[in-house]
Amino acid sequence: MRRRTERIRWRDGHGTLVVAGREQPLEIAASYRARTRGLLGRDGVAGALLLTPAASVHTLRMRFAIDVAYLTRDLTVLSVRTMRPWRLGLPRLRARHVLEAEAGAMAAWGLGAGLRVTVSAA
Repeated sequence: MRRRTERIRWRDGHGTLVVAGREQPLEIAASYRARTRGLLGRDGVAGALLLTPAASVHTLRMRFAIDVAYLTRDLTVLSVRTMRPWRLGLPRLRARHVLEAEAGAMAAWGLGAGLRVTVSAA
């Protein structure tokens, strides 16, 4: 079991997101450059994108609406919201990671506040 003070060191790449026993493809953006780029310039995303570390996001210059889940250090969902393009999200004080997916995807996965997700990096 992982201690509370132990931190996970993420790297850019791909992995798997497990929500309520269902697996989804995942991209991991851990470097400054990858987090800054995020979903900009894309027409969609297969699965989800994990921004780490991150406590807020924006949808400036994005082409589509997204679902945003704010996660604690232990990957428990603090809140989920849908953001249309050209919006600024408010920072969440306890958030350490942000999960992004196409609008409607998180509801379809059953992702909501209080749920803990699992991430495995490839």
